[in-house]
Amino acid sequence: MIRSITLGKYISVQGQFVSEMANGNIQVRVGDKTFVGKPIVASKAA
Repeated sequence: MIRSITLGKYISVQGQFVSEMANGNIQVRVGDKTFVGKPIVASKAA
């Protein structure tokens, strides 16, 4: 499953979901690198 995370105010990463941490962050894998960040949740448009 592809997931998107934010690493900072302006940087986001999209990759293969790896795991969810106890603090709510998730890990995604892009190639041979693994990134940890806050998940981006979809919002419904008005």
